[in-house]
Amino acid sequence: MKSSLKITLFSILGISILVSCNHKNKQEHNAPSQDILRGKVNILVDETVYPIIKEQVEVFQSSYSDATIELLAKPEIKAINALLADTANIIILTRKLTEAEGQSFKNRQIIPKEYQIATDAVSLINNIGDADTTITLSDVKSLLNGGLKGKYKVVFDNANSSTLRFLKEYLSVEKIDPSAISALDNNEEVIKYVSENKGTIGIVGYNWILEFAQKKSNLLNKIRTLSVENALGDKKDGLFYKPSQSNLSLGLYPFSRPIYVLNYQPNIGLGVGFSAFLKGDRGQRIVLKSGLLPATMPGREIVLREENSLK
Repeated sequence: MKSSLKITLFSILGISILVSCNHKNKQEHNAPSQDILRGKVNILVDETVYPIIKEQVEVFQSSYSDATIELLAKPEIKAINALLADTANIIILTRKLTEAEGQSFKNRQIIPKEYQIATDAVSLINNIGDADTTITLSDVKSLLNGGLKGKYKVVFDNANSSTLRFLKEYLSVEKIDPSAISALDNNEEVIKYVSENKGTIGIVGYNWILEFAQKKSNLLNKIRTLSVENALGDKKDGLFYKPSQSNLSLGLYPFSRPIYVLNYQPNIGLGVGFSAFLKGDRGQRIVLKSGLLPATMPGREIVLREENSLK
C-alpha cells in the first residue's frame, strides 16, 4: 500500500515538473525578442557625429542591461543606401531623407519616427603655423570650386561625407573641383593630417573637435579652428565666429546643422526606446555636457559654453 502511494506521488510530481517546464518554454518561445528596452538592434551613424552617439549608447546600455546596440559609423550616403536596402532600420544623420529617398517607405506605409536630438557644426581647421585665423564664405566657396587651388590643400573625411555635402548646399557650389580637395579615411585622420601639414584646411564635424578636447589630445595644440564669416541668413552681421555652444544657440555660426535619429522600424522595438532616451532629459544632458547644442534644454539653469572654454 505504501509502495503504491509512493509511486502515485512520484508520478504526480513528475507530471507537474513536465507541465511546468513545458509552460515556461512556451512563455519563453512566445516572448517578444525585442521591445523598447531590451533586445538587439543595429544602428548606423554618420561618422562625422559618431563620438556623441557612441557616448549615448554607452550610457543607455549601462542603464538597460538587456539592451544591445551595435553602433556602426558610416559616411552619410552609405548609411542612407543601407536604409534603402533594408539592411538597417535606424540611422542617425545630419539631415532627413529627401522625398525621393523616402518614397519606398511611403509606398509600404512605413511612417518614420524622426527626432532632432542636437545641433552640430561643420568646422574648418588649419595648422597652427599658418597665419590665417578667419575665413570668408566666398573663400570657402573658392576652396571647393578650385578658385584658391595652390594656396591651400583642402582635406576632408570621405567622398560620401555629410560635411562636404553640407558646404556644397549652403554655399550653392555648382561643381566641386576634384583636384582641389582630397579625401582621407575619417575625421580623426583629417585632424591628424592638418596638425602635421602647413598650408592645409581640414573640414570636420565640430563633434570631433570636442572629442579631442575631452581626451586632452596634444593634436589640438597643433591646429586652429578658423572663425567663419556670418554673411548669410537672418542672423548675418558680417562678423566672424568660431563654432561653440553659445554661438550655435544664438545662430551666429553659419555652418550649423541638426542631428536627427531616423527610425524606420516597422514595429515598436528597441529603436523607439533609444530614440526616447536620446531626446529625453538624460540624453539631452549628455549633449549639453559634450559641448554641442541640445535640441531641448534640460530642466535646470543652463550656462552655455564658449569656444575658449575648451582649452
